[in-house]
Amino acid sequence: EETSSRTRLREGGSSAEGGLRGEKKKTCLKGTASLTALYGETIVLPCNGGAPVPNGLMFIKWKYDKDDGSPGDLLIKQARSDQATVQATDDYARRVSINEKFSLLITQASLKDQRTFTCMVVSIDSLMEYPVSVVVYKKPSSVQIMDKNEVLQKDKLTVGTCVVADANPAATVTWSKNGQPLEDNQKSVVISSSLKLDPGTGLSTTSSTLQYAATKQDAGAVFACVSTHKLINNQSALGPSSVHYPSENISLQILSQGPIIEGDNVTLKCRADGNPPPSSFFFYIKGTKTRVENSDNYTVTAISREAAGEYKCSLVDNEKMEASENIVVSYLDLSLSPSGKVVKSVGETLSVNMETSSSGDAKVLWTKDGKTMSRPEFSNLTFADAGDYSCEVSMSGLTRRQSFQLVVEGAPVITSLTARHDADGKHQVLICEAEGVPKPSVQWSINGTHEESSYTNGRAIHKITVTPKGNMTVTCNAINTLGRAGRTINISSEMSLQADRAGAGSRLFCGCIMLLHLYVHHRRGSFKTKEMGTSEESKNLKENNQAV
Repeated sequence: EETSSRTRLREGGSSAEGGLRGEKKKTCLKGTASLTALYGETIVLPCNGGAPVPNGLMFIKWKYDKDDGSPGDLLIKQARSDQATVQATDDYARRVSINEKFSLLITQASLKDQRTFTCMVVSIDSLMEYPVSVVVYKKPSSVQIMDKNEVLQKDKLTVGTCVVADANPAATVTWSKNGQPLEDNQKSVVISSSLKLDPGTGLSTTSSTLQYAATKQDAGAVFACVSTHKLINNQSALGPSSVHYPSENISLQILSQGPIIEGDNVTLKCRADGNPPPSSFFFYIKGTKTRVENSDNYTVTAISREAAGEYKCSLVDNEKMEASENIVVSYLDLSLSPSGKVVKSVGETLSVNMETSSSGDAKVLWTKDGKTMSRPEFSNLTFADAGDYSCEVSMSGLTRRQSFQLVVEGAPVITSLTARHDADGKHQVLICEAEGVPKPSVQWSINGTHEESSYTNGRAIHKITVTPKGNMTVTCNAINTLGRAGRTINISSEMSLQADRAGAGSRLFCGCIMLLHLYVHHRRGSFKTKEMGTSEESKNLKENNQAV
């Protein structure tokens, strides 16, 4: 009877299992082990965790639980056979095999393989079953953000939809902003998620839509969709974000480095804080509305004093949003009479008129030949009044200057005629000074050995060196186109001789002073002699005093 049972076991199949139940064999069912497989890969199920087979092994059989719960055969391998016999008749028939360690191999793992597989080990003494429960994981595809908005609208709920496809188990999707998780509050943050199963593969696709009410402060924010799965975590970022919002404030700027001066070109710049910034504006120039496209500035050329006042700009799509600035135009006018070259005669009068017009307080500066002076007044012109006169009027950032040249003409007038001795005392230097315009020529009634002349500001000075011979009368004549003048002076050779004598007398006087000094000195010495000196010394001193 035992021999016939072994024969049935060698034949395998269900009949063998049924036969064993009637034999004196020890049957044991181990607890179910768990195994995780990867989708599309080959599943390797160890029999009894890979433990060595028992002694007296007859065969090993793999079977599985069908969808309806009934058992299904996969394959059987006899202990003495190199080949296994595939018993499956369904899809497993082409996907199952067994290796040398009796592990079951299932190729092209799919979600349909998530079931329990059992390894039955039959030996002479026992029948053991080792069930293994298989779970198949599928890594999701990369995260994709669909319907994303590159530009966020202020206070409008919109960002994008995150899709994580073909996963098992389904991936979990969350959202973050600048690395911080976002929570659905059904107000400023609304997150809507959905799960879809593929009827053919059974894989899950998770979709999550983020609606976010952006603010101005969200400009540059980075939103990210984060996919969490048992096998892998992924994320996809959206940003940095640009937030569009309408203008809330507007300003008008006058582009000028300093005070605006009449005649300047003045540029007005209109700015609004919207994003993107407005590209068109209305400028109101002295009551006239001008539209400027694709620019935020307007230039007023050669502005006049009449153009001073209020200027405005506004948005094209919202003219109620406007800004204004007041422009002050600085101006300075100067009128001076006379001007240019003015020719007058000595003794005449000259009226100088100066008028100014300015937008502020102006400072007036008068100069003559570059030197500061008070405002000139000419009631009786003299040669000294001739010169270059300038009037300068200035205020902040603005200066006006006008000038005139005054020429005072007149016949020559000799103001001085003098004589002096030169350094050697043998010659005399005659000096004739005259005033006159045009420049007078100076003529002498005597020839000189050396002459010097100069003419400055209508004043002529002429010098000659002469050697007098006796008493002489010398005449100096000054002549120009308007007349002539003359003056005489008496000179003589005695003047030179008297000068020589005066020089000798001076020398004699100096000598006397020196002798007197010596006398006083010796007198003081004599007092000492009376007290301290010898009789011989006193005698010598007395002789000296007498000599003096």
